Amino acid sequence: MSHDICPWTRNRRVVQSDSEEIEVDAPARLLERADVLATALGTSRSELLVAALRDYVENAREGPLEGEVAAAYYDDEIAYEELTALVGERRAADFRLLKGQLESASVDRSPEP
Repeated sequence: MSHDICPWTRNRRVVQSDSEEIEVDAPARLLERADVLATALGTSRSELLVAALRDYVENAREGPLEGEVAAAYYDDEIAYEELTALVGERRAADFRLLKGQLESASVDRSPEP
């Protein structure tokens, strides 16, 4: 049985209208397994990897990845706009509010000169 797309992206097609070619170093055995899976699903390695990457990035909106994204924002490693692109406007606004509260709390605890 052949599938046009990966099972975890059923009903979603990979649109390559604004794509960028990248080079990725990956273990040969992992790529072999990806090729077998792509063949079994009737898709290309590229479509499989794009679907997997999309799912991974979408998981930044919840669970352990969300905490790492929030920590990067609190530590000024990513900008608010980048945060919004990852977790959405509502969640980013929550993080911005909490960051402001954390910064205010640290200022309140600073010793007086």
